[in-house]
Amino acid sequence: MKKIVLKGRKVFGGTAEGYALVTKDALGGMGVFDVSTGMVTESGNDWEGKVVTGKVLVYKTGKGSSSWAGWYKALSSMGTGPVAHVITKNNSQTALGVVLSRVPAVTELDQDPTEVISTGDWIKVDGDNGIVEVTKNQP
Repeated sequence: MKKIVLKGRKVFGGTAEGYALVTKDALGGMGVFDVSTGMVTESGNDWEGKVVTGKVLVYKTGKGSSSWAGWYKALSSMGTGPVAHVITKNNSQTALGVVLSRVPAVTELDQDPTEVISTGDWIKVDGDNGIVEVTKNQP
């Protein structure tokens, strides 16, 4: 199995591992999820019908209003949220969301994570040191 190590900047500390869900789009909050199940319900979303529970979310940035953080906190509180975030470009929504959710997050990596990581790859996020280890899922 091929391993890749990406180095970036800490958004929130801690470590977590899980399978990746990757989108090349900005990720919204309000109306995107059923927080009781963790399922993406937003029509047209790359992840529509997929569950974020226990996954490492890999995406460009956050979009929408300040309610973004509340949706991710709700997922976390319900036990249906992701275990970590890997963000190409951090912004106020994503920073507040991961802090409120208390899950590891890394941003501004030395390679675009949406190009290097694929859905289904096994990811270890070390938020304390800004490191993302990727074990590629072989087809």
